[in-house]
Amino acid sequence: MHVNIGIFIYRDAEVLDFSGPFEVFSTASRLSGAEQPFSVFLIGESREVVSARAGYKVVPDYSIDDHPPLDVLIISGGVHAVEMENEKVIAWIREQESSAKLTATVCTGIFLLAKAVESLSCRVTTHWEDISDLKTMFSQLEVLEGVRWVDEGNIVSSGGISAGIDMSLHLVSRLHSVSLAEDTARQMEFLWTRNCD
Repeated sequence: MHVNIGIFIYRDAEVLDFSGPFEVFSTASRLSGAEQPFSVFLIGESREVVSARAGYKVVPDYSIDDHPPLDVLIISGGVHAVEMENEKVIAWIREQESSAKLTATVCTGIFLLAKAVESLSCRVTTHWEDISDLKTMFSQLEVLEGVRWVDEGNIVSSGGISAGIDMSLHLVSRLHSVSLAEDTARQMEFLWTRNCD
């Protein structure tokens, strides 16, 4: 088993929204030795440097035009309003959601997914501060409060920022094994919250 995991980043993306999942999947692969079950990489609209939240500079591994086929797409959150009006990005998210085995969002990344996939009508979550806006903008969604993540099969969403680590550990358990997820959390010295799947 080998899983390609692409994490989409953009200007003013929340740093831990993409760094947390990246750390989880890269650590899980490292702990697996020669098996290397996950290939995780960052995707930007282009390969140019992305200035994430608070000016944190990141160089994407790929652009939305040249990345490998994705098994899993993770959409980070952050200051997302501009990206929601970026037709090229929204069209790309729509295309990836239809072809990837699983699409996950961290924090306000769910806004981008809901904009791209108008038929989306499952249970989701987001950062507590954005719950009301998500309910107002996308009334077809069942927005849950007070949970770290929500697993709806091919759509998995998490609450804000650090919740993306909990969600990613859950995805490791789904895509590989609970034991690898537990070992990864221990290696990261992270207390994995598993209370909402």
